[in-house]
Amino acid sequence: MTRGLLGEPEQQAQAQNMMRMHDHGGRVPAVRTGASVAPFSVAMPLPPVLAPVATLPGIDFYRLSIQPSTTEILPGVSTPVLTYGGQFTAPTIRVRQGRRALVTFDNKLGHEANVHLHGGRVPAASDGYPMDLIANGKSKTYDYPNNQAGATLWYHDHTHHMEAEHVYRGMHGFYLVEGTDEQQLGLPSGAYDVPILLRDALFDDQGGLVFDPADPYNRPTLMANGKSQPYFKVAARKYRLRLLNGSAHRIFELSLGNGAQMTQIATDCGLLPAPVPTNKLVLSSGERAEVVIDFGAYPLGTQVTLEDVSGPVLRFDVERRALDRSRVPDRLRAMVPLAAATQTRQLTLSLDPVNIQALINNQAFDPNRVDMQVRRGSSEVWEVTNSDTNVGGSGFGVPHNFHTHLAQFRILDRDGKAPLPGEAGWKDTVLIQPGETVRFQASFADYLGRYVYHCHMLEHSAIGMMGQMEIVS
Repeated sequence: MTRGLLGEPEQQAQAQNMMRMHDHGGRVPAVRTGASVAPFSVAMPLPPVLAPVATLPGIDFYRLSIQPSTTEILPGVSTPVLTYGGQFTAPTIRVRQGRRALVTFDNKLGHEANVHLHGGRVPAASDGYPMDLIANGKSKTYDYPNNQAGATLWYHDHTHHMEAEHVYRGMHGFYLVEGTDEQQLGLPSGAYDVPILLRDALFDDQGGLVFDPADPYNRPTLMANGKSQPYFKVAARKYRLRLLNGSAHRIFELSLGNGAQMTQIATDCGLLPAPVPTNKLVLSSGERAEVVIDFGAYPLGTQVTLEDVSGPVLRFDVERRALDRSRVPDRLRAMVPLAAATQTRQLTLSLDPVNIQALINNQAFDPNRVDMQVRRGSSEVWEVTNSDTNVGGSGFGVPHNFHTHLAQFRILDRDGKAPLPGEAGWKDTVLIQPGETVRFQASFADYLGRYVYHCHMLEHSAIGMMGQMEIVS
């Protein structure tokens, strides 16, 4: 059983008082328990694809502002948000494997911010290190080599202590790497390759977003691409859906309302070795999964609902016929055998409700402390344990997840049991339930410098559940 960030009511109150200093304006507005709008009353938009401002042989140049804006999440209600490019679901950046991208961000937010390419294998100076910030009124260019397999990545803020609030208020968008091996597979493409950012929120009586880090479970409004429980019109054919959990804390447990099967084809860092039929997807904050749904199996006029355990998220309306030459092949992407591990490390995740800290190996994040040195080119086994089975003596357990910057990993086992078939590919984020130990093997192949690893339930990383590794030669 789980509950909010801290176990006891008085400790929750302490956390609220401490962390609400980041709530712009300092006032906690009156709240309602959910959006008072009819589900499926608005269409789900698709994030626009950002066009390069310039191109050269082998390189594309992009530019985006970081700025406050307003958006209509609830029909007829204007909500203040923080954005990349002025849009609540930021513009999608589509790049090709092996083709470099330079992305310049102009900070017009009014305070410091930055950008982390989640899942990107990038130089340390372009990783969005939590203390490497863009001052208000300044710009920074991030260098993304894209020397990695095709995958659904995303970009979001990583300002230390503010990452949860910034992402919650809208600083998130897709970054899609098109793999050189994908065209020959025949997967659904073009208009039938659809990115969908899933998240949640709590609104006040004026339609403003309420950020309460002490109670991240009280965010009852579910969204897809920035709209509350929208519909999406589809043709009777196969679609490739790129699902991203862009929430700051929620775990989505997704299924189709009629119990129909989906075919999972990819996880965080790209295609699986082979497609996996499934009727349920579990995505913690920051995780991605790609599925193919064949709407050609339904009569025209059918409505198919994507549901979370807490309620419906999105409805697909099958409304027209379309030619479909796409397919899902039996083999997708071969997995290179893992190299021999050079070291095994143990990490334990825990909350300290007395001091209002979140810890890794009993230490809160300190940017002046290097927690481990890792050799470039090495491969290591990490054993990560969630020790929060009884937080503050409350009798409640708290889930965590774990995200590595720079490194991608393969899950070896969960409490000694083989990972699920949908976890067979390369990942960068993994859910760890209370009392559970996950072992994975990570590869550190590319760059030198300092990178972080942390719980991607961002309220936890914001109060210290983060460590620092230095990649050395």
